[in-house]
Amino acid sequence: MTFSHTQLNYFPGCSLATTAKENNASLIYFLEQFDIGLKEIPDWNCCGSSSTHSIDAGLALALASRNLFLAPDDKPLLIACPGCHLRLGEAKLTLSTNAEKRRRVEQHFGESFHADLKLLHFFELLADMSCAGRFKDLSGRLKHLKIAAYYGCMLARPPRMNKQPNHYGLIEKTMTALGGDPVQWGYSGTCCGTFLSVSRPAISSRLVNRIMKGAIQSGAECIVTACAMCHLNLEIRCAPENRIPVFHFSEILSLARDGKASREWLNRHLIDPVPVLKTRWQV
Repeated sequence: MTFSHTQLNYFPGCSLATTAKENNASLIYFLEQFDIGLKEIPDWNCCGSSSTHSIDAGLALALASRNLFLAPDDKPLLIACPGCHLRLGEAKLTLSTNAEKRRRVEQHFGESFHADLKLLHFFELLADMSCAGRFKDLSGRLKHLKIAAYYGCMLARPPRMNKQPNHYGLIEKTMTALGGDPVQWGYSGTCCGTFLSVSRPAISSRLVNRIMKGAIQSGAECIVTACAMCHLNLEIRCAPENRIPVFHFSEILSLARDGKASREWLNRHLIDPVPVLKTRWQV
């Protein structure tokens, strides 16, 4: 991929379009600094997430497939949400390997499946940019900020997709290259219970507070998340004694780019991140 003046098609998903608008805005801002533009696919819909996937397999396939049909196959389709990437990836695999399901879905929507469409996770794009030397001028920008990298569980793959990269470790590698200090802790891939947050809030709260307390005990100054849904759940289910700032990965990357963090992003956080930022930058 050539990164100079590149435009990618983009599927934001429900979280980045609603509860995590700061994730969306900081991601777009960060990529614009490298002349990478994003073109949102028109009239996209919810990927179905785990809720639909666990109740109605046919509906889950249809929801994800419709987005695949809407995306032109002349450019990669960038996806930032791990859950969305998983659901669209599963749908693409099903349509590629099951002719009968592909026929039914194509007939339902009156569209043809784009078998050559490349689904590009934001982490994969970052890895490619790093290999291309795009971050070499950002060294040291994070000023030894102590970071607990949190991926959640949605980067994991079901057995039939286990040959695809899961990108665990990329946050730590990137933060180290930019001058941050990732801490060692045992909860980076632990489920936060986001899909139980409404139906079983007590279970979700226990999971969240174990994660937040673990980050504090590790000496971290903040948590950096890979998943917008995890980010929201960590903030809303955290007990007062376990509060620690939680950043979207894209926010920290934007901060490393030019030392600026938009107040519009920061004001959307439920746990105020400004005090920890003020220890190193003017915000």
